Amino acid sequence: MPHAIALKPLAFPKLDLADVVTSRRMFVLLPFGMIAGLIAYAGLPFEPEGWALAAVATTLLIAILGLQTTSLLAVCSLLSSIWLGFCLLPLHGLWFGTTMMARPAFGYYEARVEEIISATDEARRIVVSGITPVTDDRPVLIAKARLVVPPNPPLAPGDFIRGQMRLAPVPGPILPGAFDSQFHAYFAGIGAYGNVTGDFSRVAEGGALDATRAVEGLRMAIGSRIDAVLDGSSAAIGRAMVVGDQSLIDDETREVMAASGLAHIYSISGLHLSIVAGGMFFLLRLGLASLPGVASRWPVKKIAAIGGIIAAMAYLLLAGGLANVPALRSTIMLGLIFGAVIAGRRALTMRNVAIAALAIILIDPASVFRASFQLSFAAVVALIGIYEIPRRAPEGERTWGRRLWDTVWATAATSFIAGTATLLFSAYHFQQTAPLGVLGNVLVLPVVSLVIMPFAVLSVLAMPFGMEAPFIRVMGWGIDRMVDGATLVAGWSEGWTGNPLLTSSALLIGLGALAWFAFVNSWWRLAGPIVALPLILLVGLDQRPDILIADTTQAVAMRTDAGMGLISGKVGSFAVDVWGEHYQEVIAAEVPGMRCDELGCIAQTSQFSVAIVRNAAAFAEDCGRHDLIIARVRAPNTCAGQVIDADDLASGGVHWLRWDETAARFEIRAAIPNLTRPWRVSPR
Repeated sequence: MPHAIALKPLAFPKLDLADVVTSRRMFVLLPFGMIAGLIAYAGLPFEPEGWALAAVATTLLIAILGLQTTSLLAVCSLLSSIWLGFCLLPLHGLWFGTTMMARPAFGYYEARVEEIISATDEARRIVVSGITPVTDDRPVLIAKARLVVPPNPPLAPGDFIRGQMRLAPVPGPILPGAFDSQFHAYFAGIGAYGNVTGDFSRVAEGGALDATRAVEGLRMAIGSRIDAVLDGSSAAIGRAMVVGDQSLIDDETREVMAASGLAHIYSISGLHLSIVAGGMFFLLRLGLASLPGVASRWPVKKIAAIGGIIAAMAYLLLAGGLANVPALRSTIMLGLIFGAVIAGRRALTMRNVAIAALAIILIDPASVFRASFQLSFAAVVALIGIYEIPRRAPEGERTWGRRLWDTVWATAATSFIAGTATLLFSAYHFQQTAPLGVLGNVLVLPVVSLVIMPFAVLSVLAMPFGMEAPFIRVMGWGIDRMVDGATLVAGWSEGWTGNPLLTSSALLIGLGALAWFAFVNSWWRLAGPIVALPLILLVGLDQRPDILIADTTQAVAMRTDAGMGLISGKVGSFAVDVWGEHYQEVIAAEVPGMRCDELGCIAQTSQFSVAIVRNAAAFAEDCGRHDLIIARVRAPNTCAGQVIDADDLASGGVHWLRWDETAARFEIRAAIPNLTRPWRVSPR
């Protein structure tokens, strides 16, 4: 890697796209084609007909069969990948989707535990299926629900529970373009969110031969062993890095790790799997090679590669299995790399990245719209792309000092490349960047690689013998030093971690740049990111709203010369907190100069005035006198001016508004653009 970013003293290569196409590089565009198809489907204002999807697919299949010996086969294959991506979500919805609950349900229900998402001393979040009423309560026609349940009694997948439950519709996005809970819940088969309100009990245990139950029990047991030795943030991060449970990491630690660019460390992904699987490969190869009779007769390197695959798969199970997308992507990549070692082929190639991406997209196409997939995919494409660029070979023997410098340089270069590649996606999803992330990784990764992860593996291996405590303590010491380094770097970064607001157009531009980077296999691949930057600055920056209206609470925030403040609602509510974090500003408890009575409230700026109607009697006075009317009841059709009433909030969810001074009216965006898709909850 230190030599990967060193330019060769040669003339800059000529861009020849025809040569790139004929050199079998079109294959790496297939996952990008599928992603484009997924985006096109998700953005439709209506649900396509099944016969139309099948007709186009048949046409493309016939075209592929007829163009097998022509140069158009690659183009037709790319078009087919786009259409396959377009069809994947409808197919997954058919197989795994569910009816979405439209109105709350209360009753005494029994259900089967499918998954334990997180567990704390106060509560647990679980996924249940087979929800059936025990008494005469209303049946719920959903496949699964996500519940918050008490911390006791102990639960595991396969158990049957019973209790008084409150089930509610899955909420929509908290802002236009934000994470869409309804979309992801639908394709996971989750039709409602809820909680247990009383009389909670476990009525039956799952079968002893249930593999999911066995793996979850193992994860819980390992987590308990870690908790018995460590406490506080050390125990929470230790659980996250060993078994993938991040539920106990407090907000302060998360903020420090994010500000220092180290949040990726407690999320099991390529770094952790590479250390574990690569360490197993190294130790097996070293041990077998040290035995003269074995080294001369057995394929030592291939046996070690098989051991690396087994280690990666075992770690994936501990990390949460298929639900952990970064870990799944990394496991597939490591399987391809070790498979290439077994087959005697080159391991680190963009084709392997494409194969891993295709596998994940086919398994879980909705994951393409999550931050975890986008961040991990962008980082790996960037690292492999830089690795593929022609570079100078190392010159002569390296001293120990040069080896140490190369290791530090490799860590810094890897962090810089991955951080740059993921910058756009982390800025869009988390509204935060880590300007000193390279420094944080240089300081901390040696501790992660040489202390935390090796002793984490040793502690797990020692647990069957009850000898894990010393290894866990060393791992905890390493975690403490990692947090100390993160705190130091976060302090240096204070005030630098904000970023401009981005629109979804910026993500599309970034996806195009990433596709170009993966497709072109010379220094010309850098042209994609270089061109993307001014395009994002031109069309990818978003504006701040002048008004935000929550759909399920009374919160209404308005911008004045003094900043954002509330006309209605309370500071500290979920919607208000998310708005403040997203737009990186404090939302005051009230707007200066606001006037309220029993009928409603009125607030105004130098540009516009807003009336909030609490009682229908206020319409006669407020309609036509204010630029915007906000009502939690249905407004009369004769109400003049722009109106957002109960029907608008029920169908569109959270509303974003910005005053257009030229048109003298508000630009309005709804978090839910339409109710015509199967994952949307139609109001009743």
